[in-house]
Amino acid sequence: MIKKTIPVVGMACSACSSHVEKKLNSLEGISSAAVSLAGRSAWVEYDPEVISLEKMKEAVNSIGFDLVIEEDRSAVEIERQSYRLLRRKMLLSWVFALLVMAISMGWLRLFKEADTSVSRSFANQVCLLLSLANMLYPGRQFYINAWKQLRNRTASMDTLVAMSTLIAFLFSAFNTFFGDAVWGVHGIEWHTYFDASVMIITFVLTGRVLEERAKNATADSIRTLMGMQPKTARLVSSSKNEVQKEEDEDKFNNVPISTISYGDLLEVRAGERLPVDGDVWEATSFMTPDGAYVDESMISGEPTPVLKQRGSRVLAGTVLQQGTLRFRARQTGEQTAIARIIQMVEEAQGSKAPVQRVVDKIAMIFVPCVLGLSFVTFLAWWIAGGNEALPHAILSAVAVLVIACPCAMGLATPTALMVGIGKAAEKNILIKDATALENMRTVDAMVVDKTGTLTIPNRDIDFTRAGNLPLEERETLKPYAREAVEQLRKDGIEVYMMSGDNDEAARYWAEKAGISHYQSQVKPQDKENMVRQLQQEGRRVAMVGDGINDSQALAAADVSIAMGQGTDVAMDVAQITLMGTDLRRIPDAISLSRHTVSMIRQNLFWAFIYNIVCIPLAAGVLHIFGIDFQITPMWASALMACSSVSVVANSLRLKYIK
Repeated sequence: MIKKTIPVVGMACSACSSHVEKKLNSLEGISSAAVSLAGRSAWVEYDPEVISLEKMKEAVNSIGFDLVIEEDRSAVEIERQSYRLLRRKMLLSWVFALLVMAISMGWLRLFKEADTSVSRSFANQVCLLLSLANMLYPGRQFYINAWKQLRNRTASMDTLVAMSTLIAFLFSAFNTFFGDAVWGVHGIEWHTYFDASVMIITFVLTGRVLEERAKNATADSIRTLMGMQPKTARLVSSSKNEVQKEEDEDKFNNVPISTISYGDLLEVRAGERLPVDGDVWEATSFMTPDGAYVDESMISGEPTPVLKQRGSRVLAGTVLQQGTLRFRARQTGEQTAIARIIQMVEEAQGSKAPVQRVVDKIAMIFVPCVLGLSFVTFLAWWIAGGNEALPHAILSAVAVLVIACPCAMGLATPTALMVGIGKAAEKNILIKDATALENMRTVDAMVVDKTGTLTIPNRDIDFTRAGNLPLEERETLKPYAREAVEQLRKDGIEVYMMSGDNDEAARYWAEKAGISHYQSQVKPQDKENMVRQLQQEGRRVAMVGDGINDSQALAAADVSIAMGQGTDVAMDVAQITLMGTDLRRIPDAISLSRHTVSMIRQNLFWAFIYNIVCIPLAAGVLHIFGIDFQITPMWASALMACSSVSVVANSLRLKYIK
């Protein structure tokens, strides 16, 4: 099975992402698929022997969306082009809208005798042509997508926009040519509503432009990580050839990263980023003749540069501080450490919190329910007012279609998660999935392994004599460990230290770290037993470890946290990985979890309140109570656009929370 994150183009609301996800999950060969509206991507686990990426693309295309699977197509560039096109369409739509408004409101007189039937008819025909032009170019995609979805028996926000504008346009076109013959003979005053048709498209496009700008800001963390990967490498020699001679140094080829193979000899100079992972072949600098210092802070979070000598491991994206470094390529492409980190963050941002699954189910039935409510609104006004109320009945139905906003509900959770997980990545906290981020806020007990997590062995001593040295000389308490424990206690979290040392050593290090609860001479099973015991007492338990012997307890805990300098087994089991040695990132992660979940709740509250309040107002329920107020289609489209933008903008506040 292969796991892959694939960019998705064309999604506008939660119903869109739900349809893409449902389509992918229905395909044979795909074991699971999750689609993120905010991340504009699909995370897919599939069997390449059963289904290809081309088949997935074809299936998604059939419902009006697209997967970016081609190597020569950049998802970022496609997004930029789509944004530029969307912005042009929005500006052109505003031109059409202002012209239609100016003519229909009488601000722009086409004839001196503006009150004559001839001038009125001509003005309506001009508005008809302008509205039609607006529908055929700026609003064209709404109708294409709605048609594709209709053929697949699905519906989305595009369906609501297409239906509402078509109804308003067709009713206005009918009145333009047959208004006097049908309504005038019965003494019924008739009007056209081209301004409503054109303004709905204009406001929706404006909202999407603002929404796209805000969404782009939520993906800053991924773009920052991607920006750390050089596009080319200085190739000294291929793994198949001998090293070039010194006199040929200036002829080294700058080749694309994709062409680098295992064993190739590469060169990096001062201030440059390493293109791939590898092993040092030769390193020189003015400070160290047989070595050079590399800044690995973007991977480890540690600000101190690391000395690299022959045989040392180096990682893609890190920066050579001075001198020259040559190394053999070992991991390239998606196998490099930075690529795996990017993949982990993308998968986490695309994963769904438990609350999002409920919202997705609501989104799937939301649009059909709105279509039903719109029809009921139309019937209610028509039955209550007869033929004279028919124009008002149509406008009320259109207003209900336009004001309903599944986008706000769909964006409420994923945008907050994207910002939260991205902010965590910036602080060197790698979160594997949304569930872990959501669960962190509920932790009230934390089990911590001692060696490698709280302490590190003193590397300056002779390990053959270590057992005879005083406790304070054998190991070193990690920087900020005590500060981190104190912060956890302030947050209401009790810390339990587990150590394989004897009781004297365990007590000593527990006191040094400020921990009241500890156990000594523990085995891997004892750590798991401690986690289980705390859970049986009703506690929500996090486990922090770095070794294979911690994997049992990590798997049993409600939230599992691994140290980035620990074993691969521990990091594979853990839901959260802390890069570097700074334990203050643990309370940071808990604080971020609490802020993110709070933001999700705010977003969902306002998204649901918006729809609960605005849909009845657009339907005109206040008339039942004698209040002559109703939201018109034009203002309904403006409110709908604002609701989506406000949810994304609110989520972006997470970026500035300390």
